[in-house]
Amino acid sequence: MEDTNLYRSLLATTTRTCSRDWTLVSEASKYGVHLILSFVNYYNDFGGRKQYLQWSRDQGQWLNDEDDFYRSNLVKGWYKNHIKAVLTRTNTFTGVAYKDDPAIFAWELINEPRCQSDMSGLTLQNWISEMAGYVKSIDSNHMLEIGLEGFYGETMPDRKQFNPGYQIGTDFISNNQIPQIDFATIHMYPDQWIQGSDDNAQLAFIQSWITSHANDAGGVIGKPLLVAVRKEHEDCCCLAEDNLYWAVYNSVYNSAKSGGAAAGALFWQLMVDGMDNWRDGYEVVFSQSPSTADVIDQQSLRIFGLNYATAADHTKVAVATAAARKLGKPSN
Repeated sequence: MEDTNLYRSLLATTTRTCSRDWTLVSEASKYGVHLILSFVNYYNDFGGRKQYLQWSRDQGQWLNDEDDFYRSNLVKGWYKNHIKAVLTRTNTFTGVAYKDDPAIFAWELINEPRCQSDMSGLTLQNWISEMAGYVKSIDSNHMLEIGLEGFYGETMPDRKQFNPGYQIGTDFISNNQIPQIDFATIHMYPDQWIQGSDDNAQLAFIQSWITSHANDAGGVIGKPLLVAVRKEHEDCCCLAEDNLYWAVYNSVYNSAKSGGAAAGALFWQLMVDGMDNWRDGYEVVFSQSPSTADVIDQQSLRIFGLNYATAADHTKVAVATAAARKLGKPSN
């Protein structure tokens, strides 16, 4: 697609550029699937922040650093225009505006933001606060998350011990304490973050990463935590892949079972046969990885069981309370 079309779609979204996501959202609604949709990617893939910077330079703006995505008023204005176009868009298949569509579970500000030109974290903190407020000014129906990997910053310096040896200008604590952010996220890439480590070291890192963030999400931030995991590259054997998922899923399940903040886990990325052009070496194709499909299925059933039990308990309490009120007795 030409840059001019991309630029035009940013400012005034066209039917041609939106037909695929209209279909996606309507199909999700049909099958009871709920979506988390990201407004932009930090990286270049799938439409990244770099494109905004190029559009700005094409307009004669002098941007010295890619992190000016967070600073430039022109770029921020375009990003807000994009947000408004998406949220107020009416799906031609369903007749429902995205800001009112129950098929959308939550919005994501930016996938895996980093701002290494300002390690204090203030640049990204200010940007998140501004953009989160803008999203909520248009859409108060849906939840909002940032898209963080989970690196700790200066709010609680002692927690930086859990970072994989470096910082990226984000602050898991303060970023997620912004009132308009509804739940926290973490991602993990142990094969990249602690290169040269063996499987045991990577599994230990996963457990530590999830546990520390679940504790802080619940005890400090006071919000749920969503964990996102990406399998190791396709060159890795299936057994290691399944062990990776089990390590993540067990940590999430144990937190959820005990009333902790970890509420669920997602993985990158599910594909079906015939999507070869979209493969990146990290895809999961159930027909080609039946053991991994079984692991994911078992985790889904376990989490469903917890939710069902909780719902059943709430129902029992509600019934007992109603009965007690009829009898004029106080409920426990």
